[in-house]
Amino acid sequence: MSHDSQAHGTPNPDFYAGYHALRLRRHSHGILEVVMSGEGANKSGLATADAHMHRELADIWRDIDRDPEVRVAVIRGEGKGFSAGGDLGLVEQMATDFDVRTRVWREARDLVYSVINCSKPVVSAMHGPAVGAGLVVGLLADISIAAKSARIIDGHTRLGVAAGDHAAIVWPLLCGMAKAKYYLMLCEPVSGEEAERIGLVSLAVDENDLLPKAFEVAQKLASGSQTAIRWTKYALNNWLRSAGPTFDASLALEFMGFAGPDVREGVSSLRERRAPDFRRGDPF
Repeated sequence: MSHDSQAHGTPNPDFYAGYHALRLRRHSHGILEVVMSGEGANKSGLATADAHMHRELADIWRDIDRDPEVRVAVIRGEGKGFSAGGDLGLVEQMATDFDVRTRVWREARDLVYSVINCSKPVVSAMHGPAVGAGLVVGLLADISIAAKSARIIDGHTRLGVAAGDHAAIVWPLLCGMAKAKYYLMLCEPVSGEEAERIGLVSLAVDENDLLPKAFEVAQKLASGSQTAIRWTKYALNNWLRSAGPTFDASLALEFMGFAGPDVREGVSSLRERRAPDFRRGDPF
């Protein structure tokens, strides 16, 4: 997938020199393209949230917020999809190492709040699978655009942990509690077309139109009154800030699960490409 918009070279190294899992490219009118790179991430060619990607996704929004040359950010994946799930090696480290678990918890917290608090509008362009930490940004983006054929999946309960990250803070607000519980508790995939129908994303378009539409929207945002647009975002995102205690609880429960037995079965079943067996009895 590509976009023909005039590029202005690489971003200012003072802001972005330390980023490697994310590729950054400036476009005209103050649009910054953020690409989750799939190079070497996994055999499927999807961007996987390994330790480097997870940390960079948590950090980038603060740098975008303070970059005076950026008016709008567009985030996308490359290759076959928007984003894969979390790196299983990192999940295994989280299950056995308290220090790793607490570090990733802080990053997961910062990722959600940094997207919400970033003053610049964020546009997401999702194609193919959209799972894991990438999906956090995909659905928290101010304007979320999905290919009709995209597959949005919150995979937490399939892994054996509670649906934390962004799920509890935004899914009920976007698509209602009934749909949120159905998709989050069952890990059922949502097509881009269905996601638009239920209000989970802003727009669904044919895949060939995805990036042109995303940059068209970004161009409109970049050309508008920046104070009016940013202050509108700030006011609307108070709905998300008000759900902060719900988010904090969901994230704590998710990371409590990483220390439990179910996540080990979840990881094993994913590695062995089989259904998980969670028949250990009730946890409480």
